[in-house]
Amino acid sequence: MSRRRLVLSFTVALASVAMLAACAPAPTPEATGKASAAPDYCARMVTNSGGLEDRSFNQSSWEGLKQAKEKYGIDVDAIVSTGETDLAPNVSQAVGTGCQFVLTVGWELADATTAEAKANPDVHFSIVDEQVDGANIKPIVFDTAQAAYLAGYLAAGVSKTGKVGTFGGGNQPPVTLFMDGFADGIAKYNEVHGTSVALLGWDKATQDGTFTGDFEDTNKGKAVAQGLLDQGADIILPVAGQVGEGAAAAILESGDASLIWVDNDGYETLPAEYRPIVLTSVMKNTQDAVVQIIGDDMKGTFDNAPYVGTLKNGGVEIAPFHERAAQVSPDLAKEVDQIRQAIIAGIVTVESPSSPL
Repeated sequence: MSRRRLVLSFTVALASVAMLAACAPAPTPEATGKASAAPDYCARMVTNSGGLEDRSFNQSSWEGLKQAKEKYGIDVDAIVSTGETDLAPNVSQAVGTGCQFVLTVGWELADATTAEAKANPDVHFSIVDEQVDGANIKPIVFDTAQAAYLAGYLAAGVSKTGKVGTFGGGNQPPVTLFMDGFADGIAKYNEVHGTSVALLGWDKATQDGTFTGDFEDTNKGKAVAQGLLDQGADIILPVAGQVGEGAAAAILESGDASLIWVDNDGYETLPAEYRPIVLTSVMKNTQDAVVQIIGDDMKGTFDNAPYVGTLKNGGVEIAPFHERAAQVSPDLAKEVDQIRQAIIAGIVTVESPSSPL
């Protein structure tokens, strides 16, 4: 995939967006309410080694399954993996329950999902955050670079030191996709405002940066974040699951820096003591995707075309600024919203070698 660049000027983009926004139809609300119970249909989920309450995509996926239970009256349950040796046996266990639908979470489960799907063609599978081929497998992936672009632009506008940081749990596409979008958003802010805000921890050109090597050790996250703070970063985006909680601890102790969370709204999912430091979050709307796919499966319209979450379909977004709202000027907030609309309209494009599109 060729590396992206933005080919239209910011001013032209915003003017075009304004025209499109004026003509855009209002969204059609979906029906709500609990459907009739479907006791013969059940769904099972298998977590990766991060566990069920990882404040990340396991937790969001489980929320989606619980929402499907409420909406459709179905039986759901989660099988929790605590280590690598649990993964394949847990997917086999999920299939062994006789449920029609199995949801697996994360790249670690790709091989086990593929093997079980091939061996059980009548069972329908979905896997979160990984592109897997199979007639009965529907990948659930997100173009998080789009929302991370907004977060990068925001971070560059809020930073007082002119340095922001990021790090990942591992150098893999679902992680680096966030980092690429974040880098491009910072670059766009610099282009528009004539500034030179620096990004520490990631080089998009070389596709290399700072990684902890896992997604669970919060001590590593704290140490890496402290290193970025020591270099002058006053906003940090950890893309590392539970490891990011260690970054939150370092930021809180620093007394004068902000956190950008990923996957869900960290203001809502992190321990309450971290709420004051959360600037925003780069969110994946895993819940709605899971509910939609299970509903399609129950109607007999399941297919293996990947679900790709974007700003346009509401699959990705940034969270409210919550207690950090006073740090975001009205002009900056307006610019971020205008960029959002430009991306949705296709006037501004955000690309990455890790893009699922």
